[in-house]
Amino acid sequence: MTDPSQYRDPRNPGGPRIPRAEWDGAPHNRWTFQNVRQIVPTAEVWRGPGPVLPLSSAPQNLAGLEFECDGTRQTIAEFLDTSFTDGFIVLHKGAIVTETYMNGMQPRTTHLSQSVAKSIVGTVAGILHGRGELDFAAPVTHYLPELANTAYRGATVQQVMDMQSGVLFDETYTSPDSHIAKVDAACGWKEPKPGWPDTMWKLITELTESEAAHGESFRYRSIETDVIGFILQRVSGLMLPELVSRELWAPMGAEEDAYFTVDPSGYGLADGGFNATLRDYARFAQLICNVGAAHGRQIVPRSFIIDLPNGDHAKFGDDYRIALPKGAYHNQFWLEEPGEPVAICRGVFGQLIYINPRHDFVAVKLSTWPEFTHPRRTRTALAAIRAIRAVVV
Repeated sequence: MTDPSQYRDPRNPGGPRIPRAEWDGAPHNRWTFQNVRQIVPTAEVWRGPGPVLPLSSAPQNLAGLEFECDGTRQTIAEFLDTSFTDGFIVLHKGAIVTETYMNGMQPRTTHLSQSVAKSIVGTVAGILHGRGELDFAAPVTHYLPELANTAYRGATVQQVMDMQSGVLFDETYTSPDSHIAKVDAACGWKEPKPGWPDTMWKLITELTESEAAHGESFRYRSIETDVIGFILQRVSGLMLPELVSRELWAPMGAEEDAYFTVDPSGYGLADGGFNATLRDYARFAQLICNVGAAHGRQIVPRSFIIDLPNGDHAKFGDDYRIALPKGAYHNQFWLEEPGEPVAICRGVFGQLIYINPRHDFVAVKLSTWPEFTHPRRTRTALAAIRAIRAVVV
């Protein structure tokens, strides 16, 4: 494996270069996920001029805490060492219980969140919905009439928020010709093949086939979040990075600017292009934990947060129960199990935010797995976080 530090060694200008077609996969992701701005075009999500949301400190030594998953016992330290960790933080009642940086990551380092971005964008949709600017019950074509000739015709905004649109979209990460491979090209991460769409908007307008009736079942489709992203831009008149800054990142009190990767048209990738620091991801999670309030005012509507656990578990499907056996999906958040207000944000290669408002408990793990997905790694991470929760709350 090439030492990631060689990719930008100022003493060696002729050193190794990262292949453009492989930058977001192993082993390169060990370096690139912390340096996305040096790989692809990006747009700033300004933190604004306001105060930073404070995170107090209540440290506990959890390195030796043991837990079990799938018949294997290990300590938290062993888990972090063996799971390609870049950053790990736990908050209880808004205070940092433990915070770990690995693989060269530092507190000010931004890290690609992959599909954690979906929950960020979904939250901004909830803010506009709470102000009456966005109607979740309205058809998608009310806001984007251009999609009347696509398979999104007849789908509601809520069905897209819950990934229940019925649109045919192949999310097979390892297939070179899947729809998600076309996303990689359309969003500007990779070079498009001849005939492929070169922007995210063009890709969406080419989705003309359905696989099910709208609202019939859940199927994970990353492109759904981009449909929401374009709706948000149409409603607000702002590009997505500026909108996220205005509605969420600045009001909540982020400490650092975040950023989105952008496609050739300047569109910020809603489904997976968001980058931020470990502590600011934790601040976002704490905002959800605080039922949408920060700095003495309501930023995200309480109704949106309170509604998060109300996903339709019956429509979740067996394919998605491997890592979350009792799970569901609602408003761009994963749900742990029925009746529990635990919201989870997940991204490929091991990005995870765990939010438990009942116990005022938050955990964030940023990783660079060698695999896109790995159910056992996900189960292990959740088991470790639950074990920590059991001793700190």
